[in-house]
Amino acid sequence: MGRAFEFRKGRKMKRWSAMAKAFTRIGKDIVMAVKEGGPNPDANSRLRAVIQNSKAVNMPKENVERAIKKATDKDTANYKEVLFEGYAPHGIAILVETATDNNNRTVANVRSYFNKCNGAMGTQGSVEFMFDHTCNFRIPADGIDPEELELELIDFGAEEVFEDEDGILIYAPFGSFGTIQKELENRGLEILSSGFERIPQITKKLSEAEVADVEKLIEKLEDDDDVMNVYHTMEEE
Repeated sequence: MGRAFEFRKGRKMKRWSAMAKAFTRIGKDIVMAVKEGGPNPDANSRLRAVIQNSKAVNMPKENVERAIKKATDKDTANYKEVLFEGYAPHGIAILVETATDNNNRTVANVRSYFNKCNGAMGTQGSVEFMFDHTCNFRIPADGIDPEELELELIDFGAEEVFEDEDGILIYAPFGSFGTIQKELENRGLEILSSGFERIPQITKKLSEAEVADVEKLIEKLEDDDDVMNVYHTMEEE
């Protein structure tokens, strides 16, 4: 198995275990998707993907419809995606993806978390190069051979296809998202969920005490409503 498999096994989608947090983040994704491409999912592939993800976390349909309607209101603030970079203690690189309607607030909050946890904010590009920006799709495993599917999807950009307890996962570079989404839809394959992740190219093993230091910063970042994802170069069990 490749790096995407090991990365997925280590993370196990920990952040999405808090249902209220997942709903908040999907609500923001809906606003950004509608502002970008309109409220019709048939004509807006990004919105289509977000709706699929809402089903994956059991978000009620009425919540989704309400969020789409709210996003069409011109008075509804749009969210800007902002990337923050820095270092946690013990030389662990940290990449923080945010979606914010108030950049000054978000910058101040993220900086304070790094400072309080003995980390340091970095400049743009200081650690981003240490991560591969990928897209992923999850489809049902019923009657599908992952190895055969991988061979068939290589021409569309797929780099890694594997099965876990929840279905088949397809990983590809960030820029292949639209191509693979269209191909899966053309094949009539149900997309259970999809998204983007940043996989560290190299990870660093820490002691138990050092892990606790890094996790203190990660938890503070992940508790912030503006933070969508936190990635790091710490080796995970």
